[in-house]
Amino acid sequence: MIPIAKPLIGDEEKQAVLEVLESGFLTQGPRVQALEEAFAKMCGVRYAVATSSGTTALHIALLAHGISSGDEVITSPFTFIASANCVLYVGARPVFVDIDPQTFNMNPALIEEAITPRTKAIIPTHLYGLPCDMDPILEISHKYNLVVIEDACQAHGAEYKGKKVGSFGTGVFSLYSTKNITSGEGGVITTDDPKIAERCRAIRQHGMRKRYYHDELGFNFRMTDIQAAIGLAQFRKLEKFNQIRQANARYLTQHLRGVVTPYVPSDRTHVFHQYTIRVPCGKRDALKEFLQKRGIGSEVYYPLPIHRQPLYQKLGYDGYFPEAERAAKEVLSLPVHPALTPSDLKAIVEAVNEFVEREGLV
Repeated sequence: MIPIAKPLIGDEEKQAVLEVLESGFLTQGPRVQALEEAFAKMCGVRYAVATSSGTTALHIALLAHGISSGDEVITSPFTFIASANCVLYVGARPVFVDIDPQTFNMNPALIEEAITPRTKAIIPTHLYGLPCDMDPILEISHKYNLVVIEDACQAHGAEYKGKKVGSFGTGVFSLYSTKNITSGEGGVITTDDPKIAERCRAIRQHGMRKRYYHDELGFNFRMTDIQAAIGLAQFRKLEKFNQIRQANARYLTQHLRGVVTPYVPSDRTHVFHQYTIRVPCGKRDALKEFLQKRGIGSEVYYPLPIHRQPLYQKLGYDGYFPEAERAAKEVLSLPVHPALTPSDLKAIVEAVNEFVEREGLV
């Protein structure tokens, strides 16, 4: 079976964990700090704050920026649900903006019409590893004095016009097991603002700035040194992993027929957390089943836009976002991870192209 994702854990990660276990310093400590420094340097920002997950990182970032009850936050309906749920966690309301059909990211041309007097922030999601079109998003944020919190959970190391994601506003990364690098579970917040960094650190540790003195309501959202040790070992491989993903993506794009392959604007680098195609003529699910029978994993990210999720239907969401809804019916992610062999890539291409020819899609 060729899996859709496969974490690559080697001797370096195992040795790093053993060293932490032997040190006796298991909770948040020097490895966490080292991982934070590595992320800050990569993104070209002054501060990074490690957390227990990408979700808690986004939750903390919203709290640190003072987003709360009665506020509205603009984001995408076509992404993992955590991007919107974290807005609910702080008592605010997600407001959705439809996507660009080529990039699958939030369409900046639609943002202004979604802004109201209650709008406080924009969360652009760099979906699948491709950065959003940040210049117009930043222009709008400055015009309306809005916070920008980048959901870079799928985009470690990606660049927009030569600048790393996570540096345009407050950045949020995930280190979940299937991401481009992993710590098992974990998250990182990046920022140039010392006040935001300080508040993020306090919130992740029960609102504590001085030991056992609690200034505000916080949470136990800390990362352990065990997680950070794995993350550090992985971080050193990020550039290589991304290069392999990009090479695998180029091979797929060059050889696949009859499907719409990923679009990469010339001003951005795509790190291919997922390699996501569009399958026309209502044949997506049939292709997924065909690949499964051939021993090739694939997945739909995401089959139901957030505003159509049962939870959001209960909350009264009834908007129509045609591009997000069309994408949900057509997208299929194929394996692109660094563990793929040349024979794996060939098998993926041959299977997709056989299906396409059989179904008359060429």
